[in-house]
Amino acid sequence: MPNELLLGINTLAFTSPFSDQDVELFPRLKQMGYEAIEITFEEPGAFDTALARSAASDSGLALLLSGAFGEERDVSHEDPEVRRTAVDFIKQGIDVAAELGSPYLAGPMYSAVGKARPLSRAGRTQQWRWAVESLHDAALYAQAQHIRLAIEPLNRYETDMINTVDQGLQLCKDIGLESAGLMLDTYHMNIEEKNIPQAIRAAGSKIVNFQASENDRGTPGTGHVPWQEVILALRELNYTGAIVIESFIPTVKSIARAVSLWRPVATSMDDLAREGAHFLLELMNESVLEDRASGPASRDFTNLR
Repeated sequence: MPNELLLGINTLAFTSPFSDQDVELFPRLKQMGYEAIEITFEEPGAFDTALARSAASDSGLALLLSGAFGEERDVSHEDPEVRRTAVDFIKQGIDVAAELGSPYLAGPMYSAVGKARPLSRAGRTQQWRWAVESLHDAALYAQAQHIRLAIEPLNRYETDMINTVDQGLQLCKDIGLESAGLMLDTYHMNIEEKNIPQAIRAAGSKIVNFQASENDRGTPGTGHVPWQEVILALRELNYTGAIVIESFIPTVKSIARAVSLWRPVATSMDDLAREGAHFLLELMNESVLEDRASGPASRDFTNLR
């Protein structure tokens, strides 16, 4: 059976912010086995979308888009002007996604990354309401352009708001539009979910995108994330979107601070990309999964299609 999953990698593994000259990465990543590139949208106008789309087409790659959400891009901020600015940024990202041909804009767009505070119950309720109101506006805009929002739960050290799949599903329910879905990331799930495959199954059809990162944000397959069960859970859901490796170039100080990256997680980012692609492509091959699932140490995966 053809492999319907698309292997991608996020540009933050190599560069920040993404610029026109970074399209030179595309042929090399294609040779490693990637089928999609997830560009991180950090600043409007930082790169030419037509150039990126043309270069990706020349390399036989699909383009995907995630966003960067810092302090000034906080849709749940107490200041209405900050909320308006944040919604405007999301709408700009939706426009860029449409220009690139990406089916989604992804990221933790409900708050600013790093905002983790002890709040009263009333304070959390108000923060939630602001996020729902703002993201409903953004999701309406996305829906008109046939783009989906892939809302990403983060671990407790990076946000005080959406840490788990259950919380993400509740946010999508409150937004109330089909264009609002989820992006799941194994790094964050490794911290926050009691059972990663069960959490994936609970997210179900709301999964718009899936990011693959080892428990130390290093090369997939070198840590203790249960990758075989992760891929099998996605297969059971008939998920046919992208699995995107996310890691971070250690030389960009702002990123290192944001994600607490204090030491190298691989010998080089090229090695991480190459070895991660080899590992995940093997697992994404359905015949390999079926062989492993039938072994003596496997669990019952009777629903695997």
